[in-house]
Amino acid sequence: MAEPEVVEGVVEEALPNTLFRVQLASGEVTLAYLAGKMRLHRIKVLVGDRVQVQLDPYGGRSRIVRRS
Repeated sequence: MAEPEVVEGVVEEALPNTLFRVQLASGEVTLAYLAGKMRLHRIKVLVGDRVQVQLDPYGGRSRIVRRS
């Protein structure tokens, strides 16, 4: 199985249910949710944070895997 693509982006907007609107480095805007480990360790993500996002190969919601 292929490794999912991970790209950098900036959180533009915080939405309900730990969803975020993220502006990717390529200029695209995507909806992203927090990865399970980030929820487990209660890592907070705020508007303006730089994050690493794992893209869904089918074009659905992305997953925030790291805050930098």
